[in-house]
Amino acid sequence: MDTSTDMLGSQGATLNTRIPMSQKISYGFGDFGNGFMFDLGQAYLTKFWTDEGLSAAVVGGIFVFTKIFDAFMDPIAGSVIDARKPSKHGKFRPVMMVSAVVLGLMTVITFTMPSSMSMTSKIIYAYAAYMIWGLVYSFTNDPYGSLASVMTRNSQDRNFMATTRQVGSVAAQFITGVAFVPLALMFTRSQVATTSGISGHGYFIASLVFAIMGVAMFAVCFLGTRENVKVDYDGTKKAEKVKFKDIAKVVFTNGPLGALILMTLFTISAMNTNNSMMIFFAQYNLHNISLQPVINAIMMGSAIVGVFMIPFLTKRWGQKQVAVVSLIVSAIANLINFVIPENTVTFILFVTIGYTALAIPNGITWAMVSNAIDYGQWHTGHRREAITYAAFNFSRKIAQSLAAFVTSGVLAITGYVANKPQTPETLHGIRAAMTLYPGVTMLLAALTLGFLYKLNETKYEEMITDLDNGRWEKGTLE
Repeated sequence: MDTSTDMLGSQGATLNTRIPMSQKISYGFGDFGNGFMFDLGQAYLTKFWTDEGLSAAVVGGIFVFTKIFDAFMDPIAGSVIDARKPSKHGKFRPVMMVSAVVLGLMTVITFTMPSSMSMTSKIIYAYAAYMIWGLVYSFTNDPYGSLASVMTRNSQDRNFMATTRQVGSVAAQFITGVAFVPLALMFTRSQVATTSGISGHGYFIASLVFAIMGVAMFAVCFLGTRENVKVDYDGTKKAEKVKFKDIAKVVFTNGPLGALILMTLFTISAMNTNNSMMIFFAQYNLHNISLQPVINAIMMGSAIVGVFMIPFLTKRWGQKQVAVVSLIVSAIANLINFVIPENTVTFILFVTIGYTALAIPNGITWAMVSNAIDYGQWHTGHRREAITYAAFNFSRKIAQSLAAFVTSGVLAITGYVANKPQTPETLHGIRAAMTLYPGVTMLLAALTLGFLYKLNETKYEEMITDLDNGRWEKGTLE
């Protein structure tokens, strides 16, 4: 038993209390597991559904509708979790673990499409499976994100946990990006190898393998973390009174959270568009689908190295400054990739720079969200971890919907036909989605964060000192 952890839990963590390294590393395994299930859908579901006969327009409709549905389910999930009384395992960890098991099952179901179904039945099946997947994802990711805020209040620890989380996320992207296609091809029946490249059986086996790994990584997170911050959960006393107005109050009274929500619309839509279009770009623009895992290995491997630099960079220059500069670098690299002639080597070079520079602010964002949770308590006198995180996750779902709209919209408008030679218009559209769209959105994200996010390191330390002493902005915490 980790006695240092038990002591930490009984005394409560303050601004200057550090938590064990094992907990900070274990926390990152949650996003490692999350990525094995989440990233499959973002990177490969469009290809899977179009290979199964669904048109790009229909696929776009599925993504847009289900992501908007999920976005509105997130705050509801957050309010349910906030109303839950802590058990012996904590408030967030048990919900996270149980939901992760169900999420693994739903991941496999989304990559399963019975061939005997009619086209109408396939569309209904895809809608239903992905809507349920999204709802379960909310009950997995909301408590996971909220967990960070009750593990520690120390700024350095939170930056380190943001790093381990982002390392886990990018590592999962790396493994799914490199191994999914070869694994699916390994189990693909030979009669379809010359058409779509991957059979339904190949998709099923590969998704099953990654779902099992994802659940296992969440188990590491559950077993290795603790909820160390002692919090008076006033929301548990009023579980039945949590309404939409409570959710709206959390969102519209929290300036730092609002800035992060707007920034995330740009960054996550860009990252998801990149991940979704890569397999199309490799197959059609570069004429070799086998290049997809190679490019992902270089791009995401470099991003992992970049994420490891987050603690050093933020300690030296601060969260906001590092994030803004990184976003500008990402924008420039993507725009260069759009304007120069198409070439495999230069494409890999600039897409790697752009993706690595984007991974750094995406990692820092997790620490900023935990800070925004504390700001909400300090500013209003009430603590709402899960609702706050759900509101942030709302923006990620809308961003994912936006990415799906861009991806499928470009394919549909330019006349994409699955597994056939593409027109010049389609090829140009794929390239624009891969490079121009991220370039523009990264500039918008940098402007948003630079001008709207006002919570600096000095203000944060003053705020946490108040909370540690039982005070909020206008009085004493009840």
